[in-house]
Amino acid sequence: MIVGLKNESLIKYILEKNKLNMNTKITLIIAFFSIFGPLGFTQNQEDIQTLSIFSEYVKSKNYDAAYTPWMELRERNPRFNKAIFVYGERILKDKIKKSAGEEKVNFINDMLTLWEERAQYFSSVTPKGTYMAKACQLRYDNRKALGLDKKQLHSAFSEAYNSDPKTFTNPKSLYTYFSLVVDMYDAGNIPAQELFNSYEIVTEKVESEVKNYTNKRNAFLDEEGTPKELSRTDASRLKSYNSYLKAYDQISSSIDVKLGSRANCENLIPLYSRDFETFKNDGLWLQRAMNRMYAKGCNEDPLFVKIVEQKNNLEPNADTSFYLGLLMEKSGQTDEALVFYNQAVNLETDEFAKAKILFKIATNFKKKGRYGQARTYYQKTLSFNPSMGRSYLAIAAMYAKSANNCGTDNFSKRAVYWLAAKEAAKASRVDPNMNKNAAKSIANFKAKAPQKSEIFSSGRAGETINIGCWIQRSVTVPNL
Repeated sequence: MIVGLKNESLIKYILEKNKLNMNTKITLIIAFFSIFGPLGFTQNQEDIQTLSIFSEYVKSKNYDAAYTPWMELRERNPRFNKAIFVYGERILKDKIKKSAGEEKVNFINDMLTLWEERAQYFSSVTPKGTYMAKACQLRYDNRKALGLDKKQLHSAFSEAYNSDPKTFTNPKSLYTYFSLVVDMYDAGNIPAQELFNSYEIVTEKVESEVKNYTNKRNAFLDEEGTPKELSRTDASRLKSYNSYLKAYDQISSSIDVKLGSRANCENLIPLYSRDFETFKNDGLWLQRAMNRMYAKGCNEDPLFVKIVEQKNNLEPNADTSFYLGLLMEKSGQTDEALVFYNQAVNLETDEFAKAKILFKIATNFKKKGRYGQARTYYQKTLSFNPSMGRSYLAIAAMYAKSANNCGTDNFSKRAVYWLAAKEAAKASRVDPNMNKNAAKSIANFKAKAPQKSEIFSSGRAGETINIGCWIQRSVTVPNL
């Protein structure tokens, strides 16, 4: 770092930091003054000192004091250092927060200008989608002050996303974008097909980011799903990954709520029926149509069968095999269904996607009360995605549901709830974002298990109870 160096020490600093021989040092000094000259050297020093001044103010959160020297350097030499834009964003954010009326609008517009300048002078470290999304979100959050309507905002978000979808990843901005799409549909400005296409695009983007951060988080778990000992740096990274995953989970739910009944079977079936002949050879359309119909519970309709079969003829994949398994199971061909389910798993090569397929298979068995098979597939899910805490909660729920059928007497039946609580605890261990749901389940299970007075009167403290039926597990009665 050379920020804040005095006039007489700048060259000395450069030379000492680089182990150069005397001839090279002389050449470097001559070259420096040949390029910049005495005036350029003085100017460079002035920029360094100004940067140092406002940097220290920003670090101490004295944004008012930082503003003037920051603006001086920004206007004098915007190419000088990226910190002009990094710290400038913090300064203007504070100004926007503390101002009102016309003054606030001026600061908002200057923030938009700052991001444009950053893209101009530091394009290699200014992802287009990221900063266009930030600009769109700032406009949206201040739409009343800026006098912007939803049509203008939707157009801006669409342009931002289409310009660079790879780096348009902010959870809040993705939700805002889709929310505006729904508003445009409700106002009659876009057709239903565009609404559903936008839904698929945004949800696929969210899924891509969830996969990205899940894989990063899984790197911190051992083969049994137990968190490893982490350095302070890795612990900070893991916290960041979990934060992003929580945000994406929240907006995923919000997106579905926003879409609401607009994508129910009564709307989807006529739309897909009308468009089938047009898009029957479009693999992406078929993929999205069958996924949406399944997600909305429209898989009982003959159109679902038609779309799945067409997709399987055109481009067979893991999803078509899973859906064919569902259709086989519906017709009573359970053995054939299992073949298709396993084929779905084998066809998928990506571990994150494989875990999703396995989870869907497991959940299908769970809904049908086939708990032994469901547990097998939930456990397979965890082998490919060890931080999928939902699998542990699902197994725990099946244990609890079976408590009355898997014990020899009242005490051993209710002991199953200890096993369920133990399984639920694993969910929050691998996924901190499951803490709330896991804690709620654990409290519920423990309330149904034998209490201290019952353990005392039974004399079974510390005893190992073997649980029969499909569970085939053991649990230890807590010691008093």
